[in-house]
Amino acid sequence: RGMPQIEVSFDIDANGILHVSAKDKATGKEQSIVIKASSGLSDDEIERMVKDAEAHADEDRKFHELVQARNHADAMIHATRKSMKELGDGKLEAGEKEAIESAIKDLEEVMTGSDKDAIEAKTKVLTDASGKMAERLYAQQSKSDASSAAGGGSAESKSSSSSTGSGDDVVDAEFEEVKDDKK
Repeated sequence: RGMPQIEVSFDIDANGILHVSAKDKATGKEQSIVIKASSGLSDDEIERMVKDAEAHADEDRKFHELVQARNHADAMIHATRKSMKELGDGKLEAGEKEAIESAIKDLEEVMTGSDKDAIEAKTKVLTDASGKMAERLYAQQSKSDASSAAGGGSAESKSSSSSTGSGDDVVDAEFEEVKDDKK
């Protein structure tokens, strides 16, 4: 008693239009409202937007290529710095380190601009410089691996020859396939 009882109903039709109605149960009064989407685009606006997108497609493609070049350059800088940090100063030659740091500095300066070709050229310079460093380090590593393998290599060759000699004890097995007709 004293509490108003209101029945509210919401209906959405196939066009996305919302019909809301409220009815006071005590008095029988009813109110309703229709909510329509007014932000829909007209056909002219849609066509204008499509033409605008087609007109700027070349600019968008060039900007996309510039962003990709910057991202590749940034990744190369990060990977090179990480490699240099892991190696420390002891394994890098002075000239190598200076060349790499100079290439990184040049690339960072060019990355602030919008010349994709310049960014790619400086990225190639850094790639070549860091590639020479990696090539030299892998060559040193393979030499040290070869020298350590030469000391232990004779024992490995003895064990491998003995294992091939024991391969003569191979036994051929005969088998017969049993077919079960109870299916």
